[in-house]
Amino acid sequence: MTENASPSGTREDHWDSAYKTRGVTEVSWFQTEPVVSLELIGALGVPREAAVIDVGGGASSLVDHLVEQGFTDLSVLDISETALDVARYRLGSSAPVSWLHEDLLSWKPLRRFHLWHDRAVFHFLVGNEDRDAYLDTLRTGMAPGGALIVATFAEDGPEYCSGLPVARYSAVDLGSVFGEGFVVVKTRREVHTAPRGTTQPFTWVAARAA
Repeated sequence: MTENASPSGTREDHWDSAYKTRGVTEVSWFQTEPVVSLELIGALGVPREAAVIDVGGGASSLVDHLVEQGFTDLSVLDISETALDVARYRLGSSAPVSWLHEDLLSWKPLRRFHLWHDRAVFHFLVGNEDRDAYLDTLRTGMAPGGALIVATFAEDGPEYCSGLPVARYSAVDLGSVFGEGFVVVKTRREVHTAPRGTTQPFTWVAARAA
């Protein structure tokens, strides 16, 4: 946890409850291997020494795979301390990972990152004020020439997730949201199968800072 102010209790309680009630491997966003994330990181040519942040990473295994690949400067940010504790315990204290227990909408980055990875946070921001706050934080935390990977529900994806409304995006729409200051390198569509067998179409965009 950073030294900044603790996250909003309401949002934090919501996501802690999701993990505690369903368990890490039963939440709808669980995946055994982050195939598309790793593919896009490779496509962007992110060097192993780059500063990488996974916002909303929680208990995701992406950080495990990046450690295995030799990445040496990793950060995982999540509003749920329950999720972070699971990943922190799984990887151990020697892993080159900073665990940031923060609400992304109020977080103030203290450094800049060469890769910003977000799988399924941005689509929960359904109001302009929250989206603007996210984009301001992204710009503050992005290193010159850095890279961005964002995944949201596709246009035909779910309208709700974990009891909350979501915004859905096509590749064109998502690219335009992040278009100012970024050049889209690659887009992908993924149909994720949740642990209970339901499917969730995702839109992915990988971009570089202009």
